[in-house]
Amino acid sequence: MNPFPLISVIVPVYNEEKFIDALIENFIHQDYPENCMEWIFVDGMSSDKTLEILKRYQAKYSFIQVLDNADRYVSYALNKAIAVAKGTYIIRMDAHSIYPSNYWSVLVRKSMEYQADNVGGMWVTQPGDRTDEALAIVYATSHPVGIGNASYRLGSNYDKQTDTVPYGCFPATLFKRIGVFDTDLIRNQDDEFNGRIMKNGGKIYLIPSLKIEYFARPTWKKLATMFYQYGLFKPLVNVKLGAPATLRQLAPPIFVTAIVLLSLGALLLSILRIPCLAFIGFYGISVLMASLHAVKRWNPKLWLLTAVTFPVIHFSYGIGYIFGLFRFTLMGEHKRGKININSSR
Repeated sequence: MNPFPLISVIVPVYNEEKFIDALIENFIHQDYPENCMEWIFVDGMSSDKTLEILKRYQAKYSFIQVLDNADRYVSYALNKAIAVAKGTYIIRMDAHSIYPSNYWSVLVRKSMEYQADNVGGMWVTQPGDRTDEALAIVYATSHPVGIGNASYRLGSNYDKQTDTVPYGCFPATLFKRIGVFDTDLIRNQDDEFNGRIMKNGGKIYLIPSLKIEYFARPTWKKLATMFYQYGLFKPLVNVKLGAPATLRQLAPPIFVTAIVLLSLGALLLSILRIPCLAFIGFYGISVLMASLHAVKRWNPKLWLLTAVTFPVIHFSYGIGYIFGLFRFTLMGEHKRGKININSSR
């Protein structure tokens, strides 16, 4: 079996001028043979210098393609790249990450070894800025209280079958068998696609020896927007897969609903004030303890900032999920044509 089959490396980009040079230099230093690969960048109509930088590299390297994505969002970009990809394996990449130099070769080898439909590495989350707020976001998004039990964030000591991995390496035949990415999903398109793999009897493997340096959102505002969108589209993923939500997915919306109902009830009925205060107090103590556990060093300011980051995640995701239940599960908005993009941002 050829250890170096042709690979198509596909990268959706939008306004990535701060990251794109470092990303391409990272690609250049991969140990995969140059004559066995193609890189396909799909630009979502960037307004900065991203396209200019890509064109400069394209003039230098014949294996680089640059496509336009007038629809702008990731699922459209992935499908445009897949449609022209020639590789035996298609490796999806993200511009906000740095990859080990053996990333492509290990992914391909492990994909062949396990006869897998998707293989991926684990995230080592890095701060998106040089601020305490950005560092607190790293601690919260690397802790089970912040993001649940996702193995690709928390790590593993061995290769393991799982339900999702970041980005991914897929045999090209997979897309002919189960279809491409669902363009209704502005967020969570990976969740739905991985769910479809498993629904069709496929296998997904986490390769924890491949450490991906992922740069987190640098501010609470950007983090809240991201998790709101994750929550918003999660019910649509469940609708698409015809599968109920897991308890892990339901925890934030149940928590937000409980807080709202208890708070409203406490305003109307004095008997509910003590249970309401007890519930809020228990949550506050829980996130403070989680913050201490996450930071693991003497830094009261960072403890507090991390403790604040947990509810930013929980409330943003929970509120988004509740709106997603209304828009997609109850109202079936996705059945009435293209989803209103602007109301999803």
